Amino acid sequence: MSIREDIEARMRQARKDRDERTKNIINMLKNKVLTELKSGSGAVEDDALWLRTIASYGKQVAKAIPEFEKAGERGVEALDEARFELSFCEQFLPNKLDEAGTEALVRRLVAEHGISSPAQMGKLMGLLMKGHKDEIDGNLARTVAQRVLTE
Repeated sequence: MSIREDIEARMRQARKDRDERTKNIINMLKNKVLTELKSGSGAVEDDALWLRTIASYGKQVAKAIPEFEKAGERGVEALDEARFELSFCEQFLPNKLDEAGTEALVRRLVAEHGISSPAQMGKLMGLLMKGHKDEIDGNLARTVAQRVLTE
C-alpha cells in the first residue's frame, strides 16, 4: 500500500470516528503535497514526495515543541497538538538509530577515516549525513560526535 493510499484510508477512518485532529493533520499534509505538485518543480506524487513532505513537517513540529514547553501553562494546548502531530508523522518515517546505535556508527567512522580531533567535526558530519542521512537524527549525531571527538 502506498503512503497516499494509507493516508486516504486513515482519512476515511478519521471521518467515521469524527477525529478532528487526525483530519486536520492529514488535510494539512495533503495541502503541502499539492502545493509542491503545483510549484512547477516537476515533482511527481509518489511515496518519496510524501515521505519528504511528512519528514519536513515532522522536523518543523519537533523544532517548535521546545518553544511550546517554554511557554508553560499558555503553551499546554499547542504542545499537546504538536506532540500528536509529531507522533502521527513518525508513523510514516523510517526508524532512526537511538543514541547507542548512533554512537557505534560515529565511532566506526572515526576509526575508519582516522578522525581524531574536534577540528575534523565537519568531515565526520559530512560522512554521517552522506552515507546515513535516513538512519540518524542529525542533532543527536552532532551531540554524539562532539562527545566522541572530545574524549
